[in-house]
Amino acid sequence: MYDTYSQTVLPFASSPELFEQYTNASGGLRTGMLMEHLDSLAGSIAYKHMLGPSVETLGRVQERGFYIVTASVERWGRLDMLASLYPVRDTRLNGQVIYTGKSSMEVAVKMEALGPDGGEETLMLGRFSMVCRNAYTHKAHPVIPLIITTPEEEALYKIGESSKDRRKHAALQALSRVPPSSAEAAELHTTYLKCGQEDDSLVRGDRVWMGDTLLEKTMLMFPQERNVHQKVFGGYLMRLAYELGFANACFFMRSHVTFHSLDGISFTQPVPIGSILRLRSQILHTSPVGELPAIVHVRVVASVVNVQTGHEETTNDFRFTWAGDDGKSTPRIIVPKTYQEAMLWLEGKRALELGAQIRGKRIRTLEGEQRS
Repeated sequence: MYDTYSQTVLPFASSPELFEQYTNASGGLRTGMLMEHLDSLAGSIAYKHMLGPSVETLGRVQERGFYIVTASVERWGRLDMLASLYPVRDTRLNGQVIYTGKSSMEVAVKMEALGPDGGEETLMLGRFSMVCRNAYTHKAHPVIPLIITTPEEEALYKIGESSKDRRKHAALQALSRVPPSSAEAAELHTTYLKCGQEDDSLVRGDRVWMGDTLLEKTMLMFPQERNVHQKVFGGYLMRLAYELGFANACFFMRSHVTFHSLDGISFTQPVPIGSILRLRSQILHTSPVGELPAIVHVRVVASVVNVQTGHEETTNDFRFTWAGDDGKSTPRIIVPKTYQEAMLWLEGKRALELGAQIRGKRIRTLEGEQRS
């Protein structure tokens, strides 16, 4: 396992030229670009596992006989922001493979701030699920098993293994497969009785139809953003989705927002170079009125548009969570109008509840490590 460890340092504090490339309008760092780097790092680590720790270049995929793609950043294998990016410091991105299946592997990644006094602070933690495919048939390709040599590596392997089991369980409980629980149905009905019987205008200031939160953009996909498979790089799509979702969250909250987590991504198919990509963002759920900080859960769907027919095919589904950072913002209530929107509303509710649970556990773990 230790052979797969990789890291890169971005010297933002000591290199003004580099910082200029990543700075945002507030003088901080563009989180979407850092997430793009984490996705790239996860892919590099996966190839390093398959090709050996001494490999320096990938070479041609056809010669290797296999290729690796990001399968998902699942809700149990997510990216969580644990500390502020401020003040801007040199930043280390690192990770390693912690679990392998028959044709998949789980890569754990970490973003750390490096203080001038030598201190380190964990900024973000996450896991990427990667899958290996045959370069010719595009079917599953065997992944080299991990060799576990220490108790620490055994613990990491068990984390990856349990994460895979939780993903399977979550898939079986998905609302696309089974109906909502009785408690979820009751809460949905209560929201309908309170907020959903207005006319279509829904002019009250404390509530808004889910469909009215739609924000979208359409872009051409250029070859400068291609990956080794000559498709659009997944990390770039992640950055585009993050920035659109961020804008939508700001509009909805009527204030600046702070990133909490990337709760999940599904990669259903690659985006071809030269295609027209449409990104659509919607607010799915918010924290209860009066709860601070106010939290909002956002969905961004990416689709490739066929110019001749107008048909759209979904390629990616991203889920993000942001919080109001002024300590005063009160989110409006999201009201679904259709059954499909009601299921998305419940998915958002589940994501916020799970996110609060995972962040609490990770923060308590980090606090325990710092005390020890």
